[in-house]
Amino acid sequence: MPSRAQVPNETDRRGSFVRQESRFRQWVTADGSSDYPAERGRYHLYVSLACPWAHRTMIFRKLKKLEDVISLSIVDPVRDERGWAFHEGFEDPVNGFRFLADAYRATEPDFDLRVTVPVLWDKQRGRIVNNESSEIIRMLNSAFDGVGADESVELYPEPLREEIDRVNSWVYDNVNNGVYRCGFATSQEAYDEAFDALFKALDKLDGRLGRQRYLVGSQLTEADWRLFTTLVRFDAVYVTHFKCNLKRIVDYENLWPYLRELYQQPGIAETVNFDHIKRHYFITHTRLNPCGIVPKGPALDFTAPHGRERLPS
Repeated sequence: MPSRAQVPNETDRRGSFVRQESRFRQWVTADGSSDYPAERGRYHLYVSLACPWAHRTMIFRKLKKLEDVISLSIVDPVRDERGWAFHEGFEDPVNGFRFLADAYRATEPDFDLRVTVPVLWDKQRGRIVNNESSEIIRMLNSAFDGVGADESVELYPEPLREEIDRVNSWVYDNVNNGVYRCGFATSQEAYDEAFDALFKALDKLDGRLGRQRYLVGSQLTEADWRLFTTLVRFDAVYVTHFKCNLKRIVDYENLWPYLRELYQQPGIAETVNFDHIKRHYFITHTRLNPCGIVPKGPALDFTAPHGRERLPS
């Protein structure tokens, strides 16, 4: 693997970033049909405020009002070769782990891949249930409705599921993971390919959001929140750090007001921490930013009126 890669084990011969598959894929179920029945206080989330994948789960925990149902630990945003860590100010009250890798080894002693967030942990069995964000948010959306979640919030409504899945698929490939494919590319060819696909997708999204208020249907859904966590980091990090610099989100006629509308939803702003976000990317990725200098900008006003009410839902 190319030695200059930020993630050598996930870089192919042509210099493209190929994200590793999530290892732990068990499910918490409302009806107890799995080994992990939904129970109040049984499960714990390990997250990073910097990570867009972990951010998804924090948003669903917030929107479903699960703060008293599922506990939460936040890792230090600055990560070294030992991985995500619990340093002073970032403690693990559940297990006292020093590193998130301890949770992985407690579940699979021989685990030797990259340790990622989020992690859904079962306190009762002392093991990871799931470390795939797209599956964790589905559990948070429905599995805990009978044990304290806000059942009025439905982010994956059955009539819209086929369209949500379709939108999620191309947004993931070209935008959510697309920014990483730009940033972690180690060849011009791989970078150009990811860059072109990214901005083609952003243009398509901007056009879609000029015709309708949300990505799918007449309500905010999972598809919107999956896109949000990438968009909110885009101008602060991805434009410069990942060389995604054709346009900023603030330059888009519809994506920028749409991003502000989502940010202004009740409780969402408190899940966004730009200090953690910028320090993580610019300090942790030493091969992309060897001096570890964290940019002071940009100045972004997410609280400005968005005007999205004029659009049909």
